[in-house]
Amino acid sequence: LGGLHPDIAELLRRIGSRQVRASGTVGGNIANGSPIGDSPPALIALGATLELRKGATCRTLPLEDYFIAYGKQDRLPGEFVHRVLVPRPKPHQAFRAYKLAKRYDQDISAVMAAFRLDLEGRTIVAARIAFGGMAATPKRAATAELALAGASLDDPASWQAALDALASDYAPITDMRATADYRKHVSR
Repeated sequence: LGGLHPDIAELLRRIGSRQVRASGTVGGNIANGSPIGDSPPALIALGATLELRKGATCRTLPLEDYFIAYGKQDRLPGEFVHRVLVPRPKPHQAFRAYKLAKRYDQDISAVMAAFRLDLEGRTIVAARIAFGGMAATPKRAATAELALAGASLDDPASWQAALDALASDYAPITDMRATADYRKHVSR
């Protein structure tokens, strides 16, 4: 996965400790359904598809549809995460991922953000934005994505509608990792 983009490589380097990275899996990071898992927001922003399997039966769904509610995933009894299909970013797409935590290494995310922008020159024509730590599940910022269409990378004022839209996309909570206000502030 790290070969897809340098931001993913850095994200994977920062997941847990050496022991966690040696024994944990991307499938496990997805399957546990944590709202603060590090890999799901990045994979959702990239447009990943999840393949679930039970015996010889497989089904696929967009990764973003796998997370239903806190502690609830679209997984039938006996199904397991069999494969994650991740499209490579195309030349006209820009991708970035950011993990915010109290400590730089070996820490749980307060906010995990990932962005894939489809560009025509320096104009955003479409966006996929996903956050972890902002809701009960890893979740796309659908309203902000729509508001970014037509914005210019060179004109921060053109991003304002998308920044404002984040308030309708997410209602974060305060917990031991961060306050709701902090999460709202850093997501913008």
